[in-house]
Amino acid sequence: MKVVNLGASNSIINQFVAELRDVNIQKDRMRFRNNVRRIGNLMAYEISKTLKYKETDVVTPLATAKMNLPIDNIVVGTVFRAGLPFHQGFLDIFDQAGNAFLSAYRYYTDRECNNIDVHIEYIATPDLYKKTFILVDPMLATGESLILAHKAFVTKGVPKKIILASVIATEEGVARLNEKFPNTNIVLYTAAIDPILNDRKYIVPGLGDAGDLMYGDKL
Repeated sequence: MKVVNLGASNSIINQFVAELRDVNIQKDRMRFRNNVRRIGNLMAYEISKTLKYKETDVVTPLATAKMNLPIDNIVVGTVFRAGLPFHQGFLDIFDQAGNAFLSAYRYYTDRECNNIDVHIEYIATPDLYKKTFILVDPMLATGESLILAHKAFVTKGVPKKIILASVIATEEGVARLNEKFPNTNIVLYTAAIDPILNDRKYIVPGLGDAGDLMYGDKL
């Protein structure tokens, strides 16, 4: 699996990630959602450079222009609820893409809250057969939720190309994906890779609970 860390080089994407992390700025839910969406915009643009293109005649009021246009049949998939603004950021750029959604939640399997599992409840997706499937999830912690989402989605058709995208990943999560997808053409795009998870499996330094920061506390 190839990893593309957009935060490793200087660009405006680092400003948006910094604002997501900042304890004073992240309290503004609209700004938090918009920053996640803007990171999705920039990441989609970078991904667009890797797509297949075909020369096409475009008729203007004055003449015909030859332009190279993307021909990939794209589907953007995400996991409710934290994935929604990130998903929208990709749709802003790939505005003709199909859409796939999955409802899942993580829960602790022990009283000490040390072990986590992920439960999938609902999936809605078009046929993914021979599509370019972009699976987006803002927080890549242990990697297990993304792996389970991938497993669920590909039951609806095997894509021609799979791209994974996160806002913040961890070294552990990236290693887990590399273990799960060795020697594949899958590419992971992220805006930052943080070093560790705490004992409750939150990314450190991370930014906190992305879903709560976007939409408020949950029961």
